[in-house]
Amino acid sequence: MAGATALTRLAGLVLIRHVALGPRVRRFMSAIPPAVLMAVITPTALATGPAETAATVVTGLAATRLPLLGAVAIGVFSVAMLRAAGL
Repeated sequence: MAGATALTRLAGLVLIRHVALGPRVRRFMSAIPPAVLMAVITPTALATGPAETAATVVTGLAATRLPLLGAVAIGVFSVAMLRAAGL
């Protein structure tokens, strides 16, 4: 199973080198990481308390302007602060 996963990923990296990406496709590709982040976090955030829901909004806003790691860091920090504040 690991071999199939590795082969699929490596094949994608090799094949993408031979494809010219226009500016529209590049913008689309740069929007994927924040979209994946929100798809993973949103169901959990909405099924839990208000601190997680508020932190989801903060993370979503951060994801529109920051790299993925920065958005995740702000999300973790904001949920920790909101929980500490008793929300």
